[in-house]
Amino acid sequence: MTAPAIGDTLPDFKLPATGDQDIALSALRGKSVVLFFYPKASTPGCTKEGQQFRDLHAQFVAANAVVLGISRDGVKAQETFKAKQAFPYELLSDKDEQVCTLFDVIKMKNMYGKQVRGIERSTFLIDANGVLRQEWRKVKVDGHAQAVLDALAE
Repeated sequence: MTAPAIGDTLPDFKLPATGDQDIALSALRGKSVVLFFYPKASTPGCTKEGQQFRDLHAQFVAANAVVLGISRDGVKAQETFKAKQAFPYELLSDKDEQVCTLFDVIKMKNMYGKQVRGIERSTFLIDANGVLRQEWRKVKVDGHAQAVLDALAE
C-alpha cells in the first residue's frame, strides 16, 4: 500500500483518543486537520514538538484547524503526556499501526547502534474536505509547528 499523495482524498479512519473518545477523520470535515506523528510520548523531542503545537494552538484554532498528535502509545500514556504538558488538543493511540501504515511513517531507524522499527516524525495537513494538502517527513522539531501554521495560512 502506498502512502497518499498530495491532492488525494484520504480514507476515513477512527482511533481511540484522549478524553475517553474515538476520533474519526470524517467527523472533522469542515475544518483543516494537522496530524502530527511522533515516536513516543513523554520523550524530549516529542515533548518539545508537542509544546510548540500547544503554544501556537490558539492560532491553529483561529485558522479553523484541529491539531491532533498520534503515536503508538496507549491511551493511558497519551493521557499522562497530555495532562503533564497541558496540551489543548487530543492525542490519538495507534497501537496496531493502522494509521501509521496508511501514512507510511513506520521506518527502520538507528537507536544506540541498533536497528529498530519506529515512527518517523512526520506531519500532514489535511483540508476541510479530507484532501491531503501538504506533508512534512523527517521533521526537525525547532520551528516546525510555526512552518505548519504558515502553510495553513497560505
